[in-house]
Amino acid sequence: MNVMPEIAEAHSKLTEWRRDLHRHPELAFEEHRTSAFVADQLRKFGLQVTTGIAGTGVVGTLNRGGGNRAIGLRADLDALPIVEANDFDHVSTTPGVMHACGHDGHTIMLLGAAEYLANHGQFSGTIHFIFQPAEENEGGARAMVEAGLFDQFPCESVYGMHNIPGIEVGAFAIKDGPIMAAFDIFEIEVVGRGGHAAIPQQTVDPIIVASQIVNALQTMVSRQINPLEPSVLSITQIHAGEAYNVIPDQAVIRGCTRCFSTKIQQQLEEGIEQLSSQIAASFGALANVHYERRYPPTVNAIKETEDAIQAAALTVGRSNVNTNPTPSMGSEDFAYMLQQKPGSYIWIGNGRGEGSCMIHNPGYDFNDDVLPIGASYWAHLSQTLLPTGA
Repeated sequence: MNVMPEIAEAHSKLTEWRRDLHRHPELAFEEHRTSAFVADQLRKFGLQVTTGIAGTGVVGTLNRGGGNRAIGLRADLDALPIVEANDFDHVSTTPGVMHACGHDGHTIMLLGAAEYLANHGQFSGTIHFIFQPAEENEGGARAMVEAGLFDQFPCESVYGMHNIPGIEVGAFAIKDGPIMAAFDIFEIEVVGRGGHAAIPQQTVDPIIVASQIVNALQTMVSRQINPLEPSVLSITQIHAGEAYNVIPDQAVIRGCTRCFSTKIQQQLEEGIEQLSSQIAASFGALANVHYERRYPPTVNAIKETEDAIQAAALTVGRSNVNTNPTPSMGSEDFAYMLQQKPGSYIWIGNGRGEGSCMIHNPGYDFNDDVLPIGASYWAHLSQTLLPTGA
């Protein structure tokens, strides 16, 4: 393990910072306390700090040497609307909100790297430390890009990292190409003709129509999508009616899709529209389909992934870097930054076994043993990409 000694010495401080953030989680675009803490620390390190990007986003900029190259390193700030089930001392003090995805740890690992690089870094060029709001469902990365992130802070490449329970502490996983899926949502409003449940022949029952649509949509992945193109279509909500003896006028179906290419996104969108409309019409009903593209697939560039692998190997040893992990059907809005700039997204192990439950679980907690490892990875990556002799 090649953790920077100065970062190792700061482990207890980083842990204290991380647990403070865990006690005070904030939802998407509401990360005012968190972003203020980040900005304050970056200023103490001597970085140039810009706040208010996409509301609560923060960028700290560090220049050294005569190099004209620039990179971006990104961490996410927000928490989730989950009631925490833990009972340790740093449990959330905000009712109904908790850091159930480890963004508190991501933020502190990048802060730890910023402090090290400001005081001890051997590099030539510019590093932009990007602290992004609203990763959970709200597309904070897109909001930062649309607010001019890369116009104001030009980068030749950009990098992200996420903890993964189930991967050992001291290990990384990364591959080029798609590593996380696109995430889209849809709503189908089935409009029929309601009436008395004792006289169904005088109605157009939207519940029957919706049931047929749900069944038909399940054939899209199994019969219309190339089996070599992984995809998921899940119905997650059905809403209709309020009384036992009334057939309602309408039913609403909601769900989401996951895939790894824009081609399959298009095929899923068009297929949902076509099947829903045709099935509804066959019953004399109407289907209004709203399909919303939320997050694109997260696609790692080849060269930048090779650089990330090298930095991870410098940190934990090559044998502890899995370069052929199974891509995840989960999604990540860092994909919006990767659409603008080449880069790479890496997974860092949060541990496995007892107590290492998966993210988005009310019993989750970031493993503080990971903090110096992740911070050292960021430092190794920065010094690899911006060598002093270049």
